[in-house]
Amino acid sequence: MRGKFFGVVLGVLAFATAHAAAAQEKVRLKLGIAGVGCICYLPSVLAKQLGHYEKHGIDAELIGFKSGSAGLTAMLGGTVDVLAGYYEHTIGLKPKDKHMRTIVIQSDLPGHVLVVSPKHTEAIRSIEDLVGKTVGVSGPGSSTDFFLKYLLRKKGIDPAKVPVVGVGVDQGAVASQEQGQVVAAVMQDPGATLLMTKHKNLRVLADARTEKDAVAIFGARYASSSLYAPAEWIEKHKKESQALANAIVETLRWVDSHSAEEIAAKMPPEYVGPDKALYIAAVNNDKPMFSKTGLMEPSAAAAVLDLYRQSVPAVAAMEIDLATTYTNEFAEKAGALLGSN
Repeated sequence: MRGKFFGVVLGVLAFATAHAAAAQEKVRLKLGIAGVGCICYLPSVLAKQLGHYEKHGIDAELIGFKSGSAGLTAMLGGTVDVLAGYYEHTIGLKPKDKHMRTIVIQSDLPGHVLVVSPKHTEAIRSIEDLVGKTVGVSGPGSSTDFFLKYLLRKKGIDPAKVPVVGVGVDQGAVASQEQGQVVAAVMQDPGATLLMTKHKNLRVLADARTEKDAVAIFGARYASSSLYAPAEWIEKHKKESQALANAIVETLRWVDSHSAEEIAAKMPPEYVGPDKALYIAAVNNDKPMFSKTGLMEPSAAAAVLDLYRQSVPAVAAMEIDLATTYTNEFAEKAGALLGSN
């Protein structure tokens, strides 16, 4: 009996030790979110809420930033390991000899909406009317800034003739629009849906939240929200990169198979905000943006390169091999690991 007792105790201790070891195996990682509150980064936050990072061995600390450019600065400075940001920065940094690579795609539609301020509806009727006026973007040098410049160039307008100011992507962007501090702004959800709900006659100059509209603007789907990091970091942290891809791909599948109401119910209250119905409407508007596989479509990457060549002389002047700016290795393995839906 005594031997049996000790056998049970040893068994319990062995289980506890194994459990503790498993817990210790989780790798702590700092994940930046380049635009707190933007639905474009919803999968990065939702993966934490659903426990998918932990499930795949990552203890992820999420660190929010007001814009993509702010998040990128933080990553270059070593504040975060990986950034949930727009893929285009991997291209934009090439002329600066900074080599970033996307680990997994979250969305292949940009979700940008160029909206006229309610106070300037009569004065601003077209993109051409923006010349000489101040337009809001999430931050200078961000994806929203380059989207605006791309639209201006398509109309034959020198972007230098349209000054920009950073207004963020959340309540700050809405407030700047309603107060008329800018004549228009490139917005993202939930801010865009909030403004469009409150002001029924709002003038929209460009909307890239659906495949139809994005293809009309860019000629293809457009690689957008992603998880990216320095190529050197990825090479040294393949296990962590794979774990991140596993978590995001599993989350993307969850998003695809659940309603906007169910998604909103899982998100942190500070992301949903005081008007849950509005947030649900915004999520519903943006669901078409999200990838179902986490894989990069070559044409979606090429559309981003085309935008940068038109907007950034340094990019236009150099040959860029897109294969060095992203990898499908981790998303493909994640798909195989998770099996069919």
